[in-house]
Amino acid sequence: MSTMSMAPTLGRNMLLDAARAAARHAYAPYSNFAVGAAVLTSTGQIFTGCNVENAAYGSTLCAERGAVMAMVAAGFREIDTVAVIGPDGPCWPCGACRQVLAEFGCRRVLVEGHEVAFAELLPHAFGPTP
Repeated sequence: MSTMSMAPTLGRNMLLDAARAAARHAYAPYSNFAVGAAVLTSTGQIFTGCNVENAAYGSTLCAERGAVMAMVAAGFREIDTVAVIGPDGPCWPCGACRQVLAEFGCRRVLVEGHEVAFAELLPHAFGPTP
């Protein structure tokens, strides 16, 4: 994956810090894999989420989808960038999260040490018909 530049570095760090703070609230008693995510809307708002596990694993919610749900509940519909923080190095969004992020036009993804265009993670995303 190639790395692209998001200006400014301060904004990138702020988004990663928001994801890091959200990870501290994760509920991950089964995997012990706490994840935090922060989405930056196209108009500059930041929404966060953390993974919430459940004994019925299918009921588990990933951090990225939690952040998107918070964004939508607040009335926003367009994602510029998502930042994801896991416990051990880069933590890329899973396939389900990639599809949800695509639904809202995500343009960039930040993980520890990497910044990529979203299209590199899901190059032929399925989406709504305009």
